[in-house]
Amino acid sequence: MLENITDKKLKNLNLPQLNTLCEEARQKIISTVFRNGGHLSSNLGTVELSVALHYVFDFPNDKLIFDVGHQCYTHKLLSGRYEKFDSIRKKNGISGFPKREESEYDCYNTGHAGTSVSAALGIAKARDVKGDDFNVIAVIGDGSFNNGLVYEAFNSLRLLNTRILVILNDNGMSIAPTVGSMHEYLEILSENTEHKEKRDKHAKIFERFGFKYDGVYDGNDLPKMIEKLSEIKQRLKTESVILHIISKKGKGYEFCEENPEATHGISVSNANDVSIEYSQILGETLSRLAEKDKRIVAVTAAMTSSLGLSSFFEKFPDRAVDVGICEEHATILCASMATEGLKPYYAVYSTFLQRSYDEIMIDICSQNLPVTLCIDRAGISGSDGETHQGVFDLSFLSSIPNLTIAVPKDAKEFEAMLNFSTSFNVPLAIRYPRECRKIFGRQSEIIAGKWEKLSDGDGKFVIIACGERAITISLAATETLNKSYGINVAVINARFVKPLDIEILKSLNERVIITVEDNMLIGGLGAMIDAYYSADSKIIKNFAYGDKFITHGGINELMNENGVSCEKIIDYILNENR
Repeated sequence: MLENITDKKLKNLNLPQLNTLCEEARQKIISTVFRNGGHLSSNLGTVELSVALHYVFDFPNDKLIFDVGHQCYTHKLLSGRYEKFDSIRKKNGISGFPKREESEYDCYNTGHAGTSVSAALGIAKARDVKGDDFNVIAVIGDGSFNNGLVYEAFNSLRLLNTRILVILNDNGMSIAPTVGSMHEYLEILSENTEHKEKRDKHAKIFERFGFKYDGVYDGNDLPKMIEKLSEIKQRLKTESVILHIISKKGKGYEFCEENPEATHGISVSNANDVSIEYSQILGETLSRLAEKDKRIVAVTAAMTSSLGLSSFFEKFPDRAVDVGICEEHATILCASMATEGLKPYYAVYSTFLQRSYDEIMIDICSQNLPVTLCIDRAGISGSDGETHQGVFDLSFLSSIPNLTIAVPKDAKEFEAMLNFSTSFNVPLAIRYPRECRKIFGRQSEIIAGKWEKLSDGDGKFVIIACGERAITISLAATETLNKSYGINVAVINARFVKPLDIEILKSLNERVIITVEDNMLIGGLGAMIDAYYSADSKIIKNFAYGDKFITHGGINELMNENGVSCEKIIDYILNENR
């Protein structure tokens, strides 16, 4: 049934057929995610809601916005993408997130938390200005509901004088279990009918913003969802509504239901190729250091286990803080704790650190405070696509005064950098990918701003690379050049991107300098070296990513496609050596 579904056919199905459709969607998602990787438990929990939305509303004329967007798989299956669904998250396949470029059913691209209500209000206001007639729905989880941007949007509802439906999908989870006062508030609203009077009193806060609150309902009860959405569809002609539902993350798959955090995202990799995850090194090392250094505190924004900090949180609960999906707040929290003599470590994915740019600049760096940013998933992250590629951090951080930026070549050097950081009393950022696939033989003392020479050359070419991936392909290229062509190329580990090791740069006699990085060229290592040698006669060649957003696909194939590869380095040196 699912493979032939259209909007018209779906609206003509009876309830037993709709239930069958839900189970078919659930099984299709499970089989595809275990093959391709992706977000599992969040999608299983929203199957009934998605089917009910498509049954009641008239997409794509009506507009549906998923906050974050990682729970859109059933929506994609119901909107003409069944035949392409097996390609989800693969190179040249469909995205794991909503994409306007992919389908008219995706009206707004999402990927980060907290944006859906603002987007829904903007689309609704545009509808009103143009005199159009359609409904606008934002689906947002309780984890995203912690994000401050949501309340900025709420604050402008009356000002914009428009109408939207916000569906609050409450499953007690984001990536990690939801925390904070707003979560506790939602729990009060979710209590049983014996507390209806108390619940109604608390729900009035939403009315102050201009919403009519309606809840709480079972989001996995398909008949109830159809009934309630049909009712609200009529109410949207005159008012804005918050529909509060409770859903089961991982619904229909027992292991997911019992392990929603572990199955939030499923990755597909060859375990034999992976030595260790950098997050494990972070958690183990910080825990060890914190035993002796009582100043150390760890901060995360709703990603405790993903960032390797579960053991730290268990051992040091008074020195561990999960603020929920509030990256800007986490940054200021670290800065303010540092003013009182603590040593904060803020662990965060590269793509989410972008949200904290102003706070890094003003609160941490302008005050020159000893906060360490531990930036996970740096570089190309792969199958989650444009909104999750961590290829901008070197670029947006390199322009900030007082900030030192370190890039370890492997897990051992990362551990050494963390040891070094405890006595480094100014702002420090350490960026690294998810997986450490190689441990290099050479390990030397970490000295602020000093690079490491990994191999000697014949004086003509030198490669300056930063990070495990860039160094791996650089050394592989030099090995091939040496064995097959008798060309010896020096390789330098630029383990501090800022400041540059001026002493080494001044000493280089090579005519051709090659830079390699897992980052955008603009503002990255290559651009900084280009600027340093701008008045020099040296030939500079940069291997980095161009001025564009990088789509989803495998890490290696995306690096190759974007010109950062062993083969490209070899070809360039052979051509330049003629």
